[in-house]
Amino acid sequence: MERKPAQRFDPLPGRIAHVGGIESLVRDGHHYYFGFDESSDTVLSPLIDVPEAMAAFASEHMRRTTGAHDKNYWAIPVAAATGCSDLAGDAEREFTTEGLRGVLPAPESHLLHLLGAATGWNDRFEESPEAGQASERPGWDEEDPEFIDRCLQAIQEHGPQARPDEWTVARFHLSAAVRHLPGNRETLFAPVTEGIANHP
Repeated sequence: MERKPAQRFDPLPGRIAHVGGIESLVRDGHHYYFGFDESSDTVLSPLIDVPEAMAAFASEHMRRTTGAHDKNYWAIPVAAATGCSDLAGDAEREFTTEGLRGVLPAPESHLLHLLGAATGWNDRFEESPEAGQASERPGWDEEDPEFIDRCLQAIQEHGPQARPDEWTVARFHLSAAVRHLPGNRETLFAPVTEGIANHP
């Protein structure tokens, strides 16, 4: 039987020909691969669940410091990404639908890192004047990438009812990040939004 060609994936806007490597994560026991530029902490591709398709995507849309390479070259780092990561340990790279839905992302977690690397937290409070007002009271700097960690830390320690401003800001940014995830990531991480909605 003739083998079907690997599915092609469109590149992410503004992220073509970046220098980077291959990372992977596991969702409900299923591996997904993606391009990642550690130097700029930026996700470079959609989530791709077939190694051959990931290698083909990288050969077309990604670069190494030595330039462009073919699919055979990229097949090696794709295979290596199945078992190891430069970003997180194995346990941190494994997600389940119920786990994403059931709890808020932990401060400084790999999930939070991936959301930020995919979106740059490029959400502005014009979408939510309420969140903008909540951020002004403690005097947070929205350009500070660690402010979300601090919000989540406060919620984790004291609960959302005791820290309403932090909860309003964290809820807005997490929900907006999922909405703005590029490529097919919104579908994969949609349970994060459900977890936020279900959180007391």
